[in-house]
Amino acid sequence: MAKAMQPQKMRFSQAIQTTTYKNLVNNTLGDPVRAGRFIANITSAVAVNPELQKCDAGTILAGALLGESLNLQPSPQLGQFYLIPFESKAKYKNGQMIKPASVKAQFTLGYKGYIQLALRTGQYKRLNVLEVKNGELTGWDPFEERFHEMHFIEDFEKRASMPTVGYIAHFEYINGFEKTLYWTADQMMAHADKYSPAFSAKAYQKLLNGEIPQEDMWKYSSFWYKDFDGMAKKTMLRQLISKWGIMTVEMTTAYERDGRVMMPDVASGELLPEVLDPAEPSQKNEAEPPKIERTAKTMDLPEPEADAVEEAVDLAAL
Repeated sequence: MAKAMQPQKMRFSQAIQTTTYKNLVNNTLGDPVRAGRFIANITSAVAVNPELQKCDAGTILAGALLGESLNLQPSPQLGQFYLIPFESKAKYKNGQMIKPASVKAQFTLGYKGYIQLALRTGQYKRLNVLEVKNGELTGWDPFEERFHEMHFIEDFEKRASMPTVGYIAHFEYINGFEKTLYWTADQMMAHADKYSPAFSAKAYQKLLNGEIPQEDMWKYSSFWYKDFDGMAKKTMLRQLISKWGIMTVEMTTAYERDGRVMMPDVASGELLPEVLDPAEPSQKNEAEPPKIERTAKTMDLPEPEADAVEEAVDLAAL
């Protein structure tokens, strides 16, 4: 089995110019023109982002290259995928450091990336996900997978100002098969609190109430804090598509790599997910049942996420 390359000590601007990295890019993309454009874009993006410059060069390259190989756009405005720097603290045992501190770039798929990959299969007639506002939907029937009444608020500004009470995701195949999934806002909050190691429901409430001191705001840079609805939509699509949707090889690759640190394997030319330390589970309280009773009988899939320390990196705005 191929072994992922160890983190690079050199700066990214130096590493990307090495023959090893250039060959990896060329072999992965298979088009010299596309490869040259990719190298120029990512080099410029790293140069203007101080936080990304702190990341291990291999993880930056592998994460961006994975997104490029999936033909997804990295711009945060498009929301298809992101590179998120995060920091791992040093580990000590018996007073001796056994693992140094590190900063790595995490590949994170956005909910619009899931939609883009699904539509490429040519099997979906419709696919959508939406937050539900108070009073819009009533009488959810989990067996029939439908609401008795649906009245969406047409005034955009009024709708945006109203509290979110749930989330709904739906798809229809071209052959007529349909599936709908609905979670309440409480159900989604319980899911995030249970599965995201970078999120706490109690801390989120304090953040909304303005109780977090300004000097501590850096601790709350997880996307669940910054864009709860966006992460909730992504979770709905993950649950819906992975259980009942058509999963191509491309979609499966994106699904399995989502929320992982990627590393380039020079020997095989592959982009491999970093091997997780068994002493550091990526999920919290996984064995404990959620505190919120489910309104639909679905099994939660863990939501991969690390402790982000910076905004997503825009590789396209160059």
